[in-house]
Amino acid sequence: AEAAAEQLRLYRRDPDGWRGCRSTGEVAVSWRPSAEFAGNLYKGEGILPASPQNVWECIKPVAGGLRTKWDQNVKDFEVIEAISDTVSICRTTTPSACMRIISPREFVDVVVMKQYEDGTMLSAATNVEHPLCPPQPNLVRGFNYPCGCFCIPVPG
Repeated sequence: AEAAAEQLRLYRRDPDGWRGCRSTGEVAVSWRPSAEFAGNLYKGEGILPASPQNVWECIKPVAGGLRTKWDQNVKDFEVIEAISDTVSICRTTTPSACMRIISPREFVDVVVMKQYEDGTMLSAATNVEHPLCPPQPNLVRGFNYPCGCFCIPVPG
């Protein structure tokens, strides 16, 4: 979990190579080739007219949290094992997509939540295997490289 958090901090600090691919009035999505795997990294950025604490409540990875209510790509989120107050093993399931051409998925990750001195909040995750969460026969087991969300306060 700590390695995933550090990798996300490195992505955030390194502005090189990001190319814009989509943008609306609220969100800009960029990508760049990954140095870890044969594919691309993606990041979405936006400024919301809300306090960092209210935004964090919507995105933080906790059982019973708001993410399953607003994010159509998250069907369910459960904590398999709490390692500490800030680190847990979690299972996320996603619904099928594209008229069921893409099968439902499940992801098992170690997740860490952090708050930094400047008020930035982070959730970082990466793939793990856990004996209490064997693959389910009706779901495709997904694999996450280091990934997560930053909630960064901005002036005003």
